[in-house]
Amino acid sequence: MEITSMVPVLDAANIDEVSTFWAGLLGGRVKSSDDWHTVLVDDEPRLDVQLAPDHVRPEWPGGQPQQIHLDISVADIEAAHAHAVGLGAVPLTEPDRTAASGFQVYADPAGHPFCLCWG
Repeated sequence: MEITSMVPVLDAANIDEVSTFWAGLLGGRVKSSDDWHTVLVDDEPRLDVQLAPDHVRPEWPGGQPQQIHLDISVADIEAAHAHAVGLGAVPLTEPDRTAASGFQVYADPAGHPFCLCWG
């Protein structure tokens, strides 16, 4: 099997809000249709958001339903933290961001968990 691409897909009731959030966080732009948005970075698809009117916000940790989570490695955790929160991310953990390595868990506007990782 040859895999030619892989793009995670998030369900969301408000695809405008969620795709705009992820485009801002990843430094990209949104290509949209009625019920499907693609987040492009350097004109390459990085993430899709599909309309799911009955989407249930996942609870973290261990809540139901946790659909997926994304790990995003960053060079500067403080700058990345400020950027993510400024776009509407909600911190779900409060680690010591001065540590040499670690991760912090956040939720996007629809509640999808993601981690900013460093070190």
